[in-house]
Amino acid sequence: MSNCFHYAFKVKDIASTKDFYIKVLGCPKGRSTDSWVDFDLYGNQLSAHVGVVDKELDYCGKVDGVSVPIPHFGCILTSAQFDELAERLEKAKVKFIIKPQIRYEGKSGQQKTMFVLDYSGNPLEFKSFESDDELFKS
Repeated sequence: MSNCFHYAFKVKDIASTKDFYIKVLGCPKGRSTDSWVDFDLYGNQLSAHVGVVDKELDYCGKVDGVSVPIPHFGCILTSAQFDELAERLEKAKVKFIIKPQIRYEGKSGQQKTMFVLDYSGNPLEFKSFESDDELFKS
């Protein structure tokens, strides 16, 4: 657990944030107050803080010919976790901003990827590589 990732970000409110991260994504809840809440996202610590969420998405990133929102955050998952999460998101009727797909098909770094927005409009990407060796391959 000593190498887990910590990310603090702004959300519009605690109630809808808990709904998304706990009920939709299945994240265990950590510590919280009236103005922030921690979640365990596949072993990584997310800290959602209530603030003004007022920036428009900027699709300035181009990855394998697809425009992606920058900034974004997410997780690298196993193939089984990726498929299970995609199914959870579909059942919860969460709109994909980039539907589950294969990126770099047949090339180095081939991966499953999908993008969604949380209920505050924060973009999240979830990926899965066939092999851990592919994570940083060029």
